[in-house]
Amino acid sequence: MAQKVVVIFSGGMDSFTVLNLAVKQGYEIFALSFDYGQRHKKELDYASRACQELGVHHKIVDISAINQLIGGSSLTSDIDVAEGHYAEESMKTTVVPNRNMILLSMAVGYAVSLEANKVYYGAHSGDHAIYPDCRPEFVHKMNDVCAIANYEAVEIVTPYLNVSKIDILTAGLKMNLDYAKTWTCYNGREKACGKCGACQERLEAFEKNQVTDPLAYES
Repeated sequence: MAQKVVVIFSGGMDSFTVLNLAVKQGYEIFALSFDYGQRHKKELDYASRACQELGVHHKIVDISAINQLIGGSSLTSDIDVAEGHYAEESMKTTVVPNRNMILLSMAVGYAVSLEANKVYYGAHSGDHAIYPDCRPEFVHKMNDVCAIANYEAVEIVTPYLNVSKIDILTAGLKMNLDYAKTWTCYNGREKACGKCGACQERLEAFEKNQVTDPLAYES
């Protein structure tokens, strides 16, 4: 039997690439998506469709009540999403307090219940400047904790931790992945806005790879 692993899957480019990598590595995949009260559910719809096409187990867990405790981000509260490059200071408004520690903790608990010993997570170097819970030191410390938090050790696997979104897209294109099946924009409108930091970083990755982004944009 194939070894079981949990993949945290948002429906975006990075976790889509991680999910497909884990599939190609031969694991039995249990994809896990979270409704944490984010601005829109469009990314969850993309996640659901992608998992159906891949034939992997998928759960979407509603933890939106957590917003009573961790508001103040433009992704969860009534605050305008900043526009501009991903690394700009203004993008700190998109930080959701302690989000990845919370999501990883639940994913690890799920892994233990499944008798899986790995949780895949799509952090990358482009996140390091703005998001403390995507930095290597955070991942390493979480790995230390997850080795002792249960009777069974669980490893947090971050295959793209030290590379950029440009490199992740390069890896995905080599796997012939279709990124029309992903949603990145912080806004959940019919088309991607093309202006928020997430869109800007995505468009830069496609430009650097000399490939046209298959998503439709407002501008």
